[in-house]
Amino acid sequence: MNRFSRKCSSAWALIGPKGGEEGILERLNAGEIVIGDGGFVFALEKRGYVKAGPWTPEAAAEYPEAVRQLHREFLRAGSNVMQTFTFYASDDKLENRGNKPRFTGTQINEAACDLAREVANEGDALVAGGVSQTPSYLSCKSEKEVKAIFKRQLDVFIKKDVDFLIAEYFEHVEEAVWAVEVLKETGKPVAASLCIGPEGDMHGVSPAECAVRLVKAGAQIVGINCHFDPLTSVEAVKMMKEGVEKAGLKAHYMVQPLAYHTPDCNCQGFIDLPEFPFGLEPRILTRWDMHKYAREAYNAGIRFIGGCCGFEPYHIRAVAEELAVERGLLPAASEKHGSWGAGLEMHTKPWVRARARRNYWENLKPASGRPLCPSLSKPDSWGVTKGDNALLQQKEATTKEQLKQLFDRSKSQ
Repeated sequence: MNRFSRKCSSAWALIGPKGGEEGILERLNAGEIVIGDGGFVFALEKRGYVKAGPWTPEAAAEYPEAVRQLHREFLRAGSNVMQTFTFYASDDKLENRGNKPRFTGTQINEAACDLAREVANEGDALVAGGVSQTPSYLSCKSEKEVKAIFKRQLDVFIKKDVDFLIAEYFEHVEEAVWAVEVLKETGKPVAASLCIGPEGDMHGVSPAECAVRLVKAGAQIVGINCHFDPLTSVEAVKMMKEGVEKAGLKAHYMVQPLAYHTPDCNCQGFIDLPEFPFGLEPRILTRWDMHKYAREAYNAGIRFIGGCCGFEPYHIRAVAEELAVERGLLPAASEKHGSWGAGLEMHTKPWVRARARRNYWENLKPASGRPLCPSLSKPDSWGVTKGDNALLQQKEATTKEQLKQLFDRSKSQ
């Protein structure tokens, strides 16, 4: 039964999250909708706190006020999971290709846990500690070596007593299974999401088979994050769900996709797009696109619904508003947002007031304002994945000769 109720018969309460002791599995088992947050690395890169390329989360220790504020904005928008800003916070990633971090992985992970917990305690949010794919796996290090990296991060999450754990952003199900096997040893709930689409992981393992392997490894929640747009990601989770059910297994499902349209992507996702990462803005989904995404995810049986790269708080607010009836509340941020543009009723210009209706925004086909640009791109298709020499990682900075080889290879594609 939902913890929140109507304020009256004609209106939903404008409620920010309130304290509750239910964990992630209790909430999902009760049929509740759990709303995740957005993409911290992209959001903070745009704000000047993360460097594109390494995409590492030193900001948790270096600029805690920026991370704290973004957590608060997502909380206000309706998120009830505060994910620790620990994406790519393994020591091998922090020291990869000449990156010289001022903080250790432990320092970053501890600071990220403290910030997430501080903001979660301001509302009804849970804290999720996250681990991601590693350069060591791409460099063909052993299972033991890769698991040791996850274990070092896990020690911090146990010390800080996060509410549950997420293994996210894995291109290869094999590495994700290794992560889940480490995380499940804690006894805490484990979620696992792969950055794959309907074509499967980078070695061709189908979404259905990936999900079965993750559930058998111990994940109670499985799904997709990053690399693809919302509707593509929902389709991949549907395939996961079918596979799990066909195998006679049980799981909850999650989806945290990109906020970019990716109809032209291949199996590698948006990383192969020529616009990645600095020219993606024309592909951003509108808040109205997010309403459609939230409904599609809900109708597919997905109950952990959030976002990844490109998602800003207003996107999450749109998800929360679309599912307000099912959740029994609106997010606090809806105080400043009229449903389906209703606030435009107060605009000074009459033709703008005429847009204060759902039918207008739901059927709008936004123009890009770029008459010389194509609708779709031709993705790079190098076909490189684990086991290819080009993906061997190194602590040293990329040399000019190595870059020249890449430039030459790029011309030949």
